[in-house]
Amino acid sequence: MSLSDSDRTPQDPDLPELALRRPEALLRGALYVVATPIGHLGEMSPRAVDVLSRVDVILAEDTRHSAKLLRHFGIHTPLQALHAFNEAGKVDAVLARLQAGETLALVSDAGTPLLSDPGFPVVRAAREAGITVRTVAGPSALIAALAIAGLPVDRFAFEGFLPAKAAARRAHLQALAQEARSLVFYESPHRLLDTLADLAAVFGAEREGFVARELTKSYEDVKLASLSELLRWVEDDPAQPRGEYVLGVHGAPVQDKDEAFARKLFTRLSQELPPGRAAKVVAELTGVPRNVVYAWATDEKP
Repeated sequence: MSLSDSDRTPQDPDLPELALRRPEALLRGALYVVATPIGHLGEMSPRAVDVLSRVDVILAEDTRHSAKLLRHFGIHTPLQALHAFNEAGKVDAVLARLQAGETLALVSDAGTPLLSDPGFPVVRAAREAGITVRTVAGPSALIAALAIAGLPVDRFAFEGFLPAKAAARRAHLQALAQEARSLVFYESPHRLLDTLADLAAVFGAEREGFVARELTKSYEDVKLASLSELLRWVEDDPAQPRGEYVLGVHGAPVQDKDEAFARKLFTRLSQELPPGRAAKVVAELTGVPRNVVYAWATDEKP
C-alpha cells in the first residue's frame, strides 16, 4: 500500500528535502539564479514563484518581458534591467546591494540564466566576493531539446550562438568538424537557413542532426534527419516560428584507427583500473563513446 501525501512524515526518505519546507527561508544577502519557463507557463515551479515573490529586487534581461510573467503569477517584486549591454557596469552596484544584506534574484527572458544569456559577470563577482549564490533550478531549452531529439547525450558540447558573419561562422564550424561529441547550438530565425547550409557544407550533408523549435509550446516540433534533409525541411516551411531554435549535430564518426588505439588503451588501463573507470578515461581521451568502450570489457574476458 502506498502512502498518501498526508501520511508522509518529514523523515520519509522518498521525499526531496526542499519539498518538506514551505515556504523556504531565504538567505539575506544572497543571489538566487532562477529558471523561468521556456514556453509553457506550467514550467514555472512553485519554488520559483515563492523566491521571486520574496526577494528584494529581481534582475531581469528584459524588464518588459519579465513584468508580464510576474503579473501572471501575482508577483509584485521590483525589477531592474541587467542585460548584455549594461551588465559589466552594473556589477559594483549589484554587489553593494548584496553586501548591504539585500536578497536578489536573477532571471533571463526564458530558461536558465547565463546559458547564452546575461548574468555571468554578476555571478562570478558575487562568488569571488564571498556572497552566497543559490540556484532555483528549472527549464532549459538546451536540456529539453537534447532529452527528446534522439542524438547521443552521454557526451555533448554546447556552443551557444554561432558568429553572425558567414566567414567567422564557417571558421568556427571547421574547428569543430572532428569533434566526437554531439554538438548543440542556439540560432535565431533569420539566420537559421544560412546556419543549416553551413553545417551541411562543413560537417557533410549526410551527417545527422536535429532542429528543435517551439519547445513545450502547443506547436513543439523536433526533427531528426540528415543536415541536408533538415535544410530542405526548413526551406519548404513557409511559416517559420519567431522564437529561437536549438540545433544539434551528431559527433564526428570514430575512425577505425582511432578505435584500434582506444581498444589497445582500454586493454592496458583495465589491468590497473575497474572496467567502468577505464572506459571513462578512454572515452575522455579518444572520443570513442563510453558505452562502446565498456562493451569491450566482455570481449577481454577469457
